Order: sequence, then C-alpha cells, then structure tokens
Amino acid sequence: MTAVHTAPGWDTQRLAAWSGPHLSSVEAALSAWVGVDAPVKLGDAMRYAVLDGGKRLRPLLVLAASEAVGGVAAAALRAACATELIHAYSLVHDDLPCMDNDVLRRGKPTVHVQFGEADALLAGDALQALAFELLTPDDGSVEPTVQATLCRLLARAAGSQGMAGGQAIDLASVGLALTEAQLREMHRLKTGALLQGSVDMGAACSQQVAPQALAALSAYGAALGLAFQVVDDILDVTADSQTLGKTAGKDAAADKPTYVSLLGLDGAREQATQLLGEALAALERSGLPDTNALRALAHMVVDRDR
Repeated sequence: MTAVHTAPGWDTQRLAAWSGPHLSSVEAALSAWVGVDAPVKLGDAMRYAVLDGGKRLRPLLVLAASEAVGGVAAAALRAACATELIHAYSLVHDDLPCMDNDVLRRGKPTVHVQFGEADALLAGDALQALAFELLTPDDGSVEPTVQATLCRLLARAAGSQGMAGGQAIDLASVGLALTEAQLREMHRLKTGALLQGSVDMGAACSQQVAPQALAALSAYGAALGLAFQVVDDILDVTADSQTLGKTAGKDAAADKPTYVSLLGLDGAREQATQLLGEALAALERSGLPDTNALRALAHMVVDRDR
C-alpha cells in the first residue's frame, strides 16, 4: 500500500494543494490555543502531545465535509482543532503503562516517557476539556445551536458509545478469538467513531443540508473510519517502527485480535478495498456537487503506508 490514488481529476499534487493551506490554518490555530495559559509543565506536555506530528486526518475530514455543504469556516476550524485534541488526548492515555504501555508515538517518545505518568494523565485531561472549550466561543463567531450540535457529536464520538467504549472492549479482548462482527464493532467504536464524528461535525457547520446528504456523509465517515483501522492492522505487520512513527508489531506481541489475525493479510486488504468502495458510493448518494476532497482523503487513507 504505497501508491496514492485520489479522486478522478485529483492527483496527489492537487490533494496536497488543497490540504496544504488547511493544514497550515489548523497548525496555526493549535499553536495559538493549546497549552498557552496552562502551568508551564502542563502546557509543555499538552503542546508536546499535539504539535509537530500526526497526519491531521480528522481535521481535514472536518474541513472537507464543511466545504462540501457550504459550512461556516470559523465553526469548521474550531471543530477541526477539537477533533485533533480529542485524538491527541486519547493517544496520550492509550500509551500509558496501564493501557498499551507504549514508548514511541509520532516518531518521538510518548508523553509519559517524556514528562512522567502524572503529567501525561493531566495533559490528556486538559486536552479533552480544551476541545469542548474551543467549540463554545463567546465571540459570536459560531451560532449557539451549531455549538451545541458540535459538542453533542464530539461527546458521542469520544465517550462510552464511541472511542472510550471501543478501548474498553479492546482491553477486554486481549487473547480472545473474536468473530468478524465483534471485531468490526470494537473498531467501529475505538477508531471509527471519531473519524465518522469528524465528518458529521463538518457537515454540522452548515444548518442547510438535506437529510439524505447528512445521512450519506455519515455513512461515508463510518466506512472510512473502519477502513482506517483495517489499514492500521495491515501496517502493524508490514511496516517498520521508523516508517510508522510508532511501535510496529505491538498488536501481535500483545495477542490482540486484528483484521490480519482474523482474515489474513490478503483478506484484510480485500476488506479495506471493499470499505473504500462503500465510502465512495456513499458520497455518490449524497447528491452534493463537490465531494472531491472527501474522495481524495478516502483513497489516501486506504493507500497510505504509515
């Protein structure tokens, strides 16, 4: 999975041209917002966890979905940053010794290795709280009804019916032989919920979207979220730690169920391709005039090598 194919008419260069300015905006906003008013060591840990690393896929999905529906740019930027903060907090906590006990993330030592367990725990807590603070500005830039919708979507994606619930299932499944349906449900929650939530939040930045378009975008996000985890499972056994920026082979070492352990490498690759098809078909059903960025991001997720 090294070739990157994008939407028809969207080569890799055009995807980079679209994503570049958006990534710059997200990085500038995160740098301005994260950890600036926190006590020094806590602020340093927060910024270490968020800045200078990561694919920023979730923010890009928010911004692409918002553009597809004509959303409000100020709301979309805040939502984009909020999803990245929730993602970053989850990684900080997942890497702790009481969870996955990992020492490498985004090509550098994990937060608890760099700052200690207590400050890593607090940094994760603070990032989670900041995500919701960003969604509720008091300057009039985001309508109160949009603020409430964004908070609800993000809380659902991150909580017991989303990311946290999936992580709980993951911890309880070590050494167990899950069925494909059980594995799908675990990954739908642990990884897929926040990716789907990112698309849903982008769509919520406009209050004038047809219900069928919203449903189609949500279906796109669900398929893409699961595809991301399938590819992660593949890369865990086919890529090295330097390429991934995190410890390779840790799922097998921890005896965790994965798509590769259940379906084999070829079967997992077929599953990723099938999910890509489902995501693209959902975009076709949306009836939206321009979903090229979302299409390109879907191809990027499945064809990535890290």
